[in-house]
Amino acid sequence: MSIETSAQTSTDEFEPGSEGTQQTTTAPTTRAGAAKAANGFLDRFFSITLRGSTVSREIRGGLVTFFTMAYIVILNPLILGGFNASSAPLDVTGAFLPAAQVGAVTGLTAGVLTILFGIFANLPFGLAAGLGINSFLAVAVVKDVSWPEAMGLVVINGVLIVLFGVTGARTAIFRAVPRELKAAITVGIGLFIAFIGFVDSGFVRGTQSGPPVQLGENGSITTLPTLIFVVGLILMGILVARKIQGGLLIGIVATTGLAMVVEAIWHLGPAGPKNPDGWHLNTPVLSGQLISVPDLSLVGHFDLFGAFSRIGLLAGLTLVFTLVFTNFFDAMGTMTGLAKSAGLTQKDGTFPRLKAAFIIEGFGAVLGGVNSGSSNTVYVDSASGIGEGARTGLASVVTGALFLGSMFLTPLTSVVPLEVASSALVVVGTMMAGQIREINFRKFSVALPSFLTIVTMPLTYSIANGIGAGFVTWVIVRAASGKARKIHPLMWVVAAGFVVYFVRGPLGHLIGA
Repeated sequence: MSIETSAQTSTDEFEPGSEGTQQTTTAPTTRAGAAKAANGFLDRFFSITLRGSTVSREIRGGLVTFFTMAYIVILNPLILGGFNASSAPLDVTGAFLPAAQVGAVTGLTAGVLTILFGIFANLPFGLAAGLGINSFLAVAVVKDVSWPEAMGLVVINGVLIVLFGVTGARTAIFRAVPRELKAAITVGIGLFIAFIGFVDSGFVRGTQSGPPVQLGENGSITTLPTLIFVVGLILMGILVARKIQGGLLIGIVATTGLAMVVEAIWHLGPAGPKNPDGWHLNTPVLSGQLISVPDLSLVGHFDLFGAFSRIGLLAGLTLVFTLVFTNFFDAMGTMTGLAKSAGLTQKDGTFPRLKAAFIIEGFGAVLGGVNSGSSNTVYVDSASGIGEGARTGLASVVTGALFLGSMFLTPLTSVVPLEVASSALVVVGTMMAGQIREINFRKFSVALPSFLTIVTMPLTYSIANGIGAGFVTWVIVRAASGKARKIHPLMWVVAAGFVVYFVRGPLGHLIGA
């Protein structure tokens, strides 16, 4: 699926529209001429032809990425907010974030950041509220601080990450990562998003006793939504195997249509404790008002330093450390995998406009905290658009524009059930897993860290955990094998940081004691 870039582009380049060759065009005199000129401008600005893509392919890729990411507009409000105090995570003061307002700022922040990322980083990656950090805020952080104070910590986390990007520290760490680990990160992310798809569709479920997971319910597919997932997976797989242009998008639209027919006949409704056979997250039906005016009153609702006054400097810094470490390496790993699957990586594993990508991704945490929607980061679901053929930032601009539109068209964004989006994730995960061929498993000092990177991501539901396991074992095993001199000094520093990260729980108790 990868299309290798034919030009060596500076990884620190920030200026938009600077890649590719300059072409001259004459003023259009007809509508067709105007369209041709517009396509020519987009081609030059985003280096579309240079990267082996087309305008139509970028638009399709942007659409597919949006449809596989759109669930965050629904899910983020469910995690951070609620419609009343009984349905929402309450902070230390007993306050909560209204779900409708969280949904509005989720679409706003994702839209603005994804468009900026497309223009300045020129990469086909979508950004939105990170699921790991928003859950961490809702489950752990607001037990000790208020929601505005928690968002203030997110802003501080983002400022630090931006500084790492501006100073080049993040780029230096990225360059220090061995090629084999970068390939392992790509494979691990592929297995991770495939596992997410299996779980979200109900194809894989937990058990009350016995093995941790199983096929469906007691080893059998028992619900129509899960069957729709299987149908979608097979349909998208066939379309991709036959190299049908727009295969993933066609599969998403067709399977959603089938899901709407199934819902119209059987009235399954949303899944829940009393309705385990229903649809997860979104019910495939159009109903009620299609257009709504977003409530953006949460914008600016944060307290930058209030958390330190409430819980103390040391406890506040511990929370910031956790946020930075998770944000920093989760995003770095995701971008590594996505760039590699898009065929945009160079021989040293870097990709075009690396520094710009890191800076804007860090700004995602700042803007997410300022808007009270949690830290925004690059989404691994962007791999679906890449699988559709997206190779440039034009796809991100399309995705971002649709996120902005989602603030007004919530019913339309919620018509695609999670089971359908899950089919696309499994297909794309399969594509990404192909990078395993770049890992030399005959050298065990390479094989073990790579293997732990790959399996830890899906098994712990965390990209950062997988990267950490790989970094720590790489340093220890390679050093013990007599290859200490070949280990980059930054790998030692980052590995030590991950050791602290992995034991931060008991370490925090010791410091607190």
